Amino acid sequence: MTLRLGDTAPDFKAETTEGEIQFHNWLGNDWGMLFSHPKDFTPVCTTELGAMSKIKPEFDRRSVKVLAISVDPVDSHKKWIADINETQNTKVNFPIIGDSDHKVADLYDMIHPKELDQMTVRSVFIIGPDKKIKLMLTYPASTGRNFDELLRVVDSVQLTAKYQIATPANWNDGDDCIIVPQVNNEEATKKFPKGFTEVKPYLRLTPQPNK
Repeated sequence: MTLRLGDTAPDFKAETTEGEIQFHNWLGNDWGMLFSHPKDFTPVCTTELGAMSKIKPEFDRRSVKVLAISVDPVDSHKKWIADINETQNTKVNFPIIGDSDHKVADLYDMIHPKELDQMTVRSVFIIGPDKKIKLMLTYPASTGRNFDELLRVVDSVQLTAKYQIATPANWNDGDDCIIVPQVNNEEATKKFPKGFTEVKPYLRLTPQPNK
């Protein structure tokens, strides 16, 4: 199954370190981030799960539920969590799916065809309250994910969903945004009371609406 941006995120039932979940029901009306790890007790992923635990309050503030997955079973995850808490000076505060039958990994195309058949690639999916996939990223096993960047993406896609704006290159929270082409100037005047600058007819900048 090949997933694309805008597709409905596949639903599934799974055992996690915090009990059984039905994915869509678990998300409810919130946003979600599903991110995969090749297997337990891997060094880069140990640092990632520690980093995610520390930054999770920022995801909570944005109504983003965080869910990790590895192909090892839940019992193994719980032993790994003890290592993560010890070595990363934190406490893992989100569920990790046990996916030893590869059910979820296969649904989300997480098995790398040129790696060991049990090894998930290190993917990230950001999913909206409409259950549609808003972002897909895949990292090599050797490169740790940048969770500040994932927060930046969440801020961007949430602004797009609420205000019909896009964000320019290297945008950060608080910077000017771009009015999407589907909104004409008359509509833009009503939607963006802070005004906008028309650099070109197709490039119109406005202050971030929620700041």
